[in-house]
Amino acid sequence: ELHMGQVELCVGLIPGGGGTKELLLRCMGNAPPGPDTDLLSHVRRAFDVISTAKVSANGKEARKMGILHPRDRIVANRDHLINDAKRTVLAMAQEGYVRPQRRSNIRIVGERGYAALKASLLEMKWEHRISDHDEVVADKLVYVLCGGALPERMLVDEQYLLDLEREAFVSLCGCEKTQERMEYMLKVGNNWAASARRYSVETPAVDPEVIKVRR
Repeated sequence: ELHMGQVELCVGLIPGGGGTKELLLRCMGNAPPGPDTDLLSHVRRAFDVISTAKVSANGKEARKMGILHPRDRIVANRDHLINDAKRTVLAMAQEGYVRPQRRSNIRIVGERGYAALKASLLEMKWEHRISDHDEVVADKLVYVLCGGALPERMLVDEQYLLDLEREAFVSLCGCEKTQERMEYMLKVGNNWAASARRYSVETPAVDPEVIKVRR
């Protein structure tokens, strides 16, 4: 049993601290090389995981979602977790572990991918499946995942994506609607988080007022 996910959109934010960037890279890691590869489908997978605030039920599902890295070990017995983690870290140190260098060859979907995902957002808005602020948050998420306003298949590095992510995160923190959602979450706690997950399939980020009505 393992409950993991990126639920920041429930409070009007995108995952920060490299969370958006890392999930994008993990989802795109399965993309085969070549000029004909459909990169957008892998970007859309990352968007779906974040925008629906999906939470895994177990370790295998978390790995399938991209929350866990393929190399991450899953320990079934919780009593063995700390011991196994300690042994793993010591083994890595003995083998001379070196922190991986940041990638500089990340191929983005760029403006074309942004336009495609933006069209999906507009459709959801027309169908009244998302609110005005949901659209604002999701639009910033799409912009980061697509690599900003650059040509399709252009190569960028991880720092570029981190800069986009940080800019989007900070700007959303200044939005009144986001601040209202965060304040409401602090007051209600897990009850609101559970409600948000319940309706996340229909609405990527649910307004507190909507949850109050549905209760």
